[in-house]
Amino acid sequence: MSLYFDAVNILTEPASGGSFKSRIYSARNLRAQPAQIYALIIEASKWDRLLAEVIDRSELLKVERKLTPLLALLLVHDLLIAKKGIAAPTTHTIRQNVERHKVRLKAEFTKARVRRGCATVEQLKAAVMREKRELNGTDDFVYPRWVRVNNIRSSLEQQMSTTFSSYRRVDTLAELAVEGDDRAARQLIYMDPHIPELVAVPYGADFTSSAAYKNGEIILQDKASCFPAYLLLGDRGIKDAWEGQLVDGCAAPGNKTTHMASLLAKQEMQKTQPKQIISMDASRMRSKTLKKMVAQAGADSMVTVLQGQDFLALDPMDSRFEQVSGLLLDPSCSGSGIIGRDDVPEFTLPQAAPSQAPNTQGKKRKRPTDDDQSKDQQKKAAAAAPSASNMASDPEDENDIPSGTVDHERLVKLSNLQARIVEHALTFPNATHVTYSTCSIHLIENESVVERILASKVAKERGWRLLRRDEQPSGLRKWKHRGVRRDRDPETKAELESDSLSVDLSDESLDACLRCWSGDAEGLGGFFVAGFIRDPQLASSEPLASSSHVDAAKGVKSQKEEEEEKDDDSGSDSDDEWGGFSD
Repeated sequence: MSLYFDAVNILTEPASGGSFKSRIYSARNLRAQPAQIYALIIEASKWDRLLAEVIDRSELLKVERKLTPLLALLLVHDLLIAKKGIAAPTTHTIRQNVERHKVRLKAEFTKARVRRGCATVEQLKAAVMREKRELNGTDDFVYPRWVRVNNIRSSLEQQMSTTFSSYRRVDTLAELAVEGDDRAARQLIYMDPHIPELVAVPYGADFTSSAAYKNGEIILQDKASCFPAYLLLGDRGIKDAWEGQLVDGCAAPGNKTTHMASLLAKQEMQKTQPKQIISMDASRMRSKTLKKMVAQAGADSMVTVLQGQDFLALDPMDSRFEQVSGLLLDPSCSGSGIIGRDDVPEFTLPQAAPSQAPNTQGKKRKRPTDDDQSKDQQKKAAAAAPSASNMASDPEDENDIPSGTVDHERLVKLSNLQARIVEHALTFPNATHVTYSTCSIHLIENESVVERILASKVAKERGWRLLRRDEQPSGLRKWKHRGVRRDRDPETKAELESDSLSVDLSDESLDACLRCWSGDAEGLGGFFVAGFIRDPQLASSEPLASSSHVDAAKGVKSQKEEEEEKDDDSGSDSDDEWGGFSD
């Protein structure tokens, strides 16, 4: 029974940071296998509404007082739906408490299927999922699986004739919202109109066992995180290929680095300019993942990885960087735009039985048994309805974990650090292009940082300005969501009250910024990206002061300190980042 008790514990314990999946795999007090716990919770969450209905109608909790609503839901799920039934000895008391009602529970399950007019269990599952979407108001929101073709090892044409040869092309993301587990019905593919070599397939598609995935021919990467590299390198071909070296200053886990390498490979630049990308991360732990990703993508010949290197500690005048012409920066941020594709599912629970009178008679302490654990679970699960989205993605390791609350002081510190990092990038002597991005929805981390950078001394002295919309790559010019003057409500997208933070950027500058919003028809989380370009005609005639001005902000932690803090809080290594993660 430890599987079910552990699952209840995971769902009812306060979140300790990190994604839902990572919290399970890093937990140290589990008796069951983490993979089993995760699978049980995810699968049961798909059936919760129907199972709660079945349990209520069978009156199971009125009779079996040892069962809590959440524990009962997990057990009844395995009794009625799991192929092997309840994963516990037949003699276990809790299992017997459920199985003695097996006939009644199965009868109510059949009635529930008939009420919904479903001939099969698969049809019933699809109907229940549709009910959940309608209840949550997400019927128009499609979160697909985004897949980027890696030009280093393959091409879009090759993948369409191999990995996706049996897939049927659709014209809209909405058509990917298929129901049920029928493989043929789920083999749909959408060609993204904004990012080259990017496709979308129905949510839940698993490529981790495919040859293309294992060989690094395809990479699972959310669309929004493809914006920075594409904005930086654009649609260049062999004739106008990128000149100089590139730097990814906050690179782990590595999707943006490998995307830059893929875009360069399309220009066939890896043959003429090896080691064209210098990639680094202040965290040594995440740098291991970075190196692993670079190798898996076949980009070793193109990328130099500086492990544990703090970007702010680099000397732009170092001879190693004299050829650097472009920099990509995705620094630590609040992660407020990350949606919960992999977060704690929100359960609809059956009605709990009226509380029994507490037993006030004292007893001796004894070694806890499974039944004792069950009682502990009942206390923890009394109000066990976790509040998180059931559609979510693993947050980027380099970003904070969204907690649902806004810590203004923390946002100020993050924005100060972000501005310092970008201003530092502007001091590289031969840099001509810089991209800045966050997976945050907050103005203070996005347009406000852009405003500060444009007003900075280094930007004015060196002639840095925003990359205008008409100068952006063709795919991104078509992207309709642009910068905002004021923070917006994440649900309605309406501007907040007039006393909230605002920016004084021109319409042209706001149009140069790209925004993504979670929960809309684009199938993305919240994201922001802006490109900076150096225009010699705007440069000041005054000499550039020492770059030490970037350290002038007092009370702001260094990038290294920020990364070390997140290493301490992460609770687990990131070696599974290649296995289906998205940054």
